[in-house]
Amino acid sequence: MSESQADVVWLTQEAHDALTAELAHLKTVGRPEVSARIAAAREEGDLSENGGYHAAREEQGQMEGRIRQLEHLLRNAQVGEASGDPDEVAPGRVVTVAFDGDEDDTETFLLGSREILATDSSVDQAVSPQSPLGAAVVGHRVGDEVSYEAPNGKTISVTIVKVEA
Repeated sequence: MSESQADVVWLTQEAHDALTAELAHLKTVGRPEVSARIAAAREEGDLSENGGYHAAREEQGQMEGRIRQLEHLLRNAQVGEASGDPDEVAPGRVVTVAFDGDEDDTETFLLGSREILATDSSVDQAVSPQSPLGAAVVGHRVGDEVSYEAPNGKTISVTIVKVEA
């Protein structure tokens, strides 16, 4: 998979609309509210012991981080469904894998951004295509067995059981 494909985030129209609305809210409502709280706390004087000021500044930092995250996500978003062979693992697809070939030890996840989960209730876990598991399964098909190295250094084998659009 090319680097540009790895950066693509597949979003449903509903997920795209929800993320766009969140971004607009943070920029038009969230920023002014936090700025007003910071200004009010500043007027209270001694900032070194002003808990309200420090809390508002921390909230501002978190909000600006979320704004940058959403802007990046939406800049790399493709709305619709992943193209290509429907039996092939690709970003935007729901994948079920069996660990070490054990059909009773399975995990189902969305191969993509966790941001989609807020609007897609069919799965409750997302795996990044850049993660060890995600990178190992991309491009493979149902029945393929692949291995990847976990962060702890252990090699884990999985068999692809199911791929859904």
